[in-house]
Amino acid sequence: MDGSVIIIGSGLGGLECGYILAKHGMKVTVLEQSDQTGGCLQTFVRGRALFDTGFHYAGGLGDGEPLNILFRYFGLMDLPWVRMDPDCFDEVVIGDMSFPFAGGHRQFAQRLAGYFPHEKDAIIKYTQFLKNVGDHIFDCFSPRNADGPFSGPLFSRPAYGFLAGLVRDPLLRQVLSGTSLKMELAAESLPLYVFAQINDSFIRSSWRLRGGGSLITDSLADSIRKMGGEVRTDTEVTAIREKGGRVAGVEVNGGEMLDADFVVSDIHPAETVALIWETKAVRKVYRRRISALGNTFGMFTANIRLKPGSLKYINRNIYLHRAGADVWNPRPGKTDSVLVSWSVPYDGTDDAISLDLLSPMWWSEVEKWYGLPYGHRGEDYVQFKRMKTEECMSLAERRIPGLRDAVDRIYTSTPLSYRSCLCSPEGSAYGVRKDWRSPMTTVLAPKTPLPGLLLTGQSLGLHGLLGVSMTSVFTCAEIIGLDALATEILCQNNKT
Repeated sequence: MDGSVIIIGSGLGGLECGYILAKHGMKVTVLEQSDQTGGCLQTFVRGRALFDTGFHYAGGLGDGEPLNILFRYFGLMDLPWVRMDPDCFDEVVIGDMSFPFAGGHRQFAQRLAGYFPHEKDAIIKYTQFLKNVGDHIFDCFSPRNADGPFSGPLFSRPAYGFLAGLVRDPLLRQVLSGTSLKMELAAESLPLYVFAQINDSFIRSSWRLRGGGSLITDSLADSIRKMGGEVRTDTEVTAIREKGGRVAGVEVNGGEMLDADFVVSDIHPAETVALIWETKAVRKVYRRRISALGNTFGMFTANIRLKPGSLKYINRNIYLHRAGADVWNPRPGKTDSVLVSWSVPYDGTDDAISLDLLSPMWWSEVEKWYGLPYGHRGEDYVQFKRMKTEECMSLAERRIPGLRDAVDRIYTSTPLSYRSCLCSPEGSAYGVRKDWRSPMTTVLAPKTPLPGLLLTGQSLGLHGLLGVSMTSVFTCAEIIGLDALATEILCQNNKT
């Protein structure tokens, strides 16, 4: 296919769109304002330790599973993926009680039923429901889906209402929701589809990546270049240009003009709309609606470099919750939940090199320091981060004896880091908050009112590797058509 496309942002969604469109013969230019590609998949090194920014593990990468099918198309299955412990890929700890999540739907149900025999039927129904949702993920590629990819009825049902209606035991409801840091669990708003699809993919199989998430985006960027495309860093898009009622290209770094037939934006929709020149094609009511969309919470992260030989690598995640914590109604200022995630050792030993502690953090907790430059936010900000680190450490060391003594160095980040480094409004970890009560306005489609300007990324349908990869397909389908693209993706998997 002839034509040119400019892609704003080099996160997973932007690079996947670039890959698809370059593969279909378009002239692709990816523009990234940072000095490295990757968005939330960026990595950084401190001493001998490598840390991920936002990626910690992936679900559904086993043969024939949804993310495997997509990543095989993108040439990403040759990366050094490491299968997490199928007997317990996630451990949910509530107070002093520990519950293992086993890989595979049958095994998952059997293990949990051993802890909740009185809820065995509900656990089986829950697991079967998740599996059914995951089994039909590619139904949205069907031409019968005339209302769009994100219009299914499960987007209009509440996740919390589904769980409360199925499971009577309140502890089991908390356990099933205990891996909540993969999404924002908001009892009043989270659509059932988001909850079900994300949880299902990890139950199918869970994986870490030796070398970090930047291997994914580096591979995609290299592929784009090999297909004749261009990936530019240190290039900030300062305006989206319009001509004759259609997108015409972009302005970069406040002056350089780049022309294109299409522009795909991988940045937040509100940030995208703010870049569009005044045009009759984009009405003020649309600008106000997009700008007013709510955002999910952010994250506090303590990246911990460990002393050599101090702790052994653990091939599972640990989700820790204080006794009495309500994972469906987390509160700002409270450290009730922490995810402990290990980085896969790259030196061939079973000694852990680093781990991350992650806990939800709201913009309201850090907003007073917004606008102050990095390194100059004052002693009260430093003390705030120390306090949060101590709260996370206190919760984590209950399950990991010796953690405090094993620490060599701790590096911290807050939603301010996401805002300044990734241009994520309010430091949001998962983009726009989807709401089952108003899916038509919160579950966005790729098309915008300005012809030729398309959206992609985690703020549209689903967040995470699976959701963003699906969205990239739908975004590109607006240019090259869904039928042929879907056939290309699904059939290439059948040939392997």
